[in-house]
Amino acid sequence: MSSDEQEEPLGVRIRSFDKRKDGSRVEELERMCEVGSTKSPFLFTDTLGDPLCRIRNSPSYKMLVAELGEEMVGIIRGSIKIVSVGNPKPNPNTTPNEGEAKVGYILGLRVSPLFRRRGIGLLLVCKMEEWFMANLVDYAYMATEKKNEASIKLFADKLGYSKFRSSMILVNPVKQHVVHIPSNVVIEKLTLAQAENLYRKFMSSTEFFPKDIDRVLTNKLSLGTWIAHAQGESWNGLEDDRSSSSSSSISTPTSWAMLSVWNCVEVFKLRVGRAPCACVLLAKVSRLISRVLLPCIRVPSMPDLFTPFGFYFMYGIHGEGLLASKLVNSLCHHVHNLAVEREDCKVIVTEIGGSDELRHHIPHWKFLSCSEDLLCMKALMISKNEDIPFTDWTKTPSPPTLFIDPREV
Repeated sequence: MSSDEQEEPLGVRIRSFDKRKDGSRVEELERMCEVGSTKSPFLFTDTLGDPLCRIRNSPSYKMLVAELGEEMVGIIRGSIKIVSVGNPKPNPNTTPNEGEAKVGYILGLRVSPLFRRRGIGLLLVCKMEEWFMANLVDYAYMATEKKNEASIKLFADKLGYSKFRSSMILVNPVKQHVVHIPSNVVIEKLTLAQAENLYRKFMSSTEFFPKDIDRVLTNKLSLGTWIAHAQGESWNGLEDDRSSSSSSSISTPTSWAMLSVWNCVEVFKLRVGRAPCACVLLAKVSRLISRVLLPCIRVPSMPDLFTPFGFYFMYGIHGEGLLASKLVNSLCHHVHNLAVEREDCKVIVTEIGGSDELRHHIPHWKFLSCSEDLLCMKALMISKNEDIPFTDWTKTPSPPTLFIDPREV
């Protein structure tokens, strides 16, 4: 047995994922663990043959599998990065830069329905935490729906995670027609250097802002960053100089907004399964009316979510000034119009802090969105030296805004 494998008391063997021998078995396990009960609609994820697709773009990542005999009974994914903590006193023993922390993100925990309630999920999380601690990670965190009682019971009750932050996942369908953008709003695409400069100057203290934002923006899946402002106003100092660190060097319009877009279409596909026949029929009829019978009226249509579809993810949403909400809304319409050009992009998705005021101005359909997503966090590396000041991030007040890294979608 290699050093990468460990036999556990349960008879379960935990080891690193091996694409050559595990790829098809992981896909089969995830099909067995489709989200939802046997009677409710569920959301199925097709990783397009790459089980690592949801973590591959992170600075450091790992996937573990659990086996019982020759059968794969569980999987878990994790990634590591450095982010802004939103408070001035991170752990000085492991984080050299003030306001930053090394965090590990847990996602994609799956246990075969035939082997649940045996402690396999608990074992997988503990093994992932061991990898985090070996890499000097300060905090581990995960995301789940507030209604997911099984997940919350595992992480909060058994593993000591705190219910840390809340967020909203907003989903807007891509209609068959472009959306009007007010003529007095100017939308411009930034260069990569300009985008990085603007994010570092105006969002670097936002919770979960990634230290390697440059790697996010230059990733092939990032389609670009756009800013919006009123007609007749302009920017001064929005240069490509990455060395400039003072936001005072930029003279902004009285109101402005920005966001970036991540192309999830190229990473994986989603599909709604076990939907009532009436929903499928309604979707087909609404698309027919919108496309053929009444194209001039722009009747809203339900996208086809019952066959595999992709989506664009909006991230880094920020606005300032009295017209910020209007400008964010215009940017969202611009992203929608970009998506209209892609036949396989059916929805626009974003995730935003649960108390972020901009949430009211991002177009979305309520019944497609999740208004109560929950982040749970656990401190892994806490200073034992009482003479060193330390503020546990898990116990700090919740800010209105969060930076959601598109690499963790």
